[in-house]
Amino acid sequence: MKITTIGGGSTYSPELVQGFLERHAALGLRELWLMDVDGERLAVVGGFVRRMVAAAGAPFQIHLTTDRAAALEGADFVVTQIRVGGMAARREDEYLGRRWNLVGQETTGVGGMANALRTIPVILSIADDMQARCPDAWMVNFTNPSGLVTEALQRYRPAVHSVGLCNAPIGIQMRVAAQFGDVDPFDVHLDYLGLNHLSWTRGARVGQRDVWPQVLDAAVQDAREAQRPPVPPDVMERLGLIHSYYMQYYYRTREILREQAEGGPSRAEQVMGIEGRLVERYADPELATMPPELMERGGAYYSTAAVQLIAALALDLGQEHIVNTRHAGAAPGTPADWVMELPCRVDAQGIHPLPCEPLPTFVDGLLRAVKAYELLTAEAAVSGDLDTALQALLAHPLGPDADDALDVLDDLLDANRAHLPAFFPGDRPEP
Repeated sequence: MKITTIGGGSTYSPELVQGFLERHAALGLRELWLMDVDGERLAVVGGFVRRMVAAAGAPFQIHLTTDRAAALEGADFVVTQIRVGGMAARREDEYLGRRWNLVGQETTGVGGMANALRTIPVILSIADDMQARCPDAWMVNFTNPSGLVTEALQRYRPAVHSVGLCNAPIGIQMRVAAQFGDVDPFDVHLDYLGLNHLSWTRGARVGQRDVWPQVLDAAVQDAREAQRPPVPPDVMERLGLIHSYYMQYYYRTREILREQAEGGPSRAEQVMGIEGRLVERYADPELATMPPELMERGGAYYSTAAVQLIAALALDLGQEHIVNTRHAGAAPGTPADWVMELPCRVDAQGIHPLPCEPLPTFVDGLLRAVKAYELLTAEAAVSGDLDTALQALLAHPLGPDADDALDVLDDLLDANRAHLPAFFPGDRPEP
C-alpha cells in the first residue's frame, strides 16, 4: 500500500505517522509519501519522521517530495491536511474579524469563509491530479473547514472517492470509552448529527448498552467546570443535548466578540509560537519520539481517526465512523445531496450513512442557514462570482449587517488576493 499526505510538512504529521506505525502490518503499508510546497519545513518534519520510523525498525519507507504528481502516482489513500497561505493567512482571517467586530475563527464566520475561498480551488486541483494519477484512491480530507471543503469535493468532483474527517467526534467517543473503563472507542456508538463544527450528540451506547444518561450527566458536570462551555451547563441539561465545542461562536457570540475586542495574541499567533517550538524540537537529531509539546497544538486523536478510517476501508471492517459525506437520505427532511457529519458504516465498498432521526426544530433552522452559506461559499470559490460571495456572507448567521456587507467582502477578498485567482484572474497566485 502507498499512502500520501499532502501537507506533509505539518507539525501534525508525526502523530499521523505514529498511527501508521501502530497499524502498518495490518494495512500492508510499504510507502508513506509526505508532500509539501515548503521544502525547508518538509525537510525538518520529514527528518524527524524518518528517525521515528527507523527507531521502530523501518517497517515502511518514507518519501519526502515537493512534487505533487510523484506523490500521488499510484497512491491508495491520500490524506489532505493543507493550509493555503499558511498560518499568516489564518492570522489575517482573525484580524479581519477584529476589524469588523465579527467572528474571525478559522472555520466559522468571516474567517472560515476566507479560509474556504482560498482552500477549495487547491483541494479541487488535488482531486483533478488524483483522477489522472490514482483514480481509485480515497481522499481523506482533514483540511479546514473540513465539512465545507468536503461539500465542494463531492459536489464538484463527484468521481473522486472523498470523505471529510474531524477529530471532534472521536474525541467524544474516547471520553465515553474512558468513562466506562476498558472500552474500544469504536464500540461507542453516538446518536450524532449536524455539520462539521455545528453538531449535536443526543444519545450514546456502548455495544448494545444505553449509557446516555451517564454520558449527559458527565458532560454537564464538565461544562460546570469549563471556562466557557458551548452553552451554559443548566441550558445543556434542560436541552438534553451535547453541543459541539464550536457552538460557542453561535450561542455565546457576545462574549466571544468582547474577548476578541480586548486584543492580545490571536489564536493563529499563539499557534505560530507553538509550531516554532515544535519545529525546533523536530530539528533535534537525537529526537525520535513525539515530544510532549505536540499536545499544545490541538488535534487530539487525529491519527486515531485517520488511520482507523483508512483501515476500515482497506480491510473491509464494517466499522462505524462519524465522518463528513453526502447523507443520501439518511437524515430525513434535508436534501439527500447535502454533506453532513453523521455516523456511517465503513467497509471495502465505501462509506454508508446510517439512518438517523431529524434534529430538533430549534437547531434545524441554524443548520439550514449554515448549510446555505456553505453551498454558496463553495459555488463562489469555484466560480469567482462576487454576487454569490456576497450572498454567502449574508446567509451566514455570524455574518455582517447588510450595511457593511460589501465593505467586509471587499476587505476579505483584498486580504486574500494572492490566493484567489478565480476572483482576480489577472493576478499570478502565490504557491
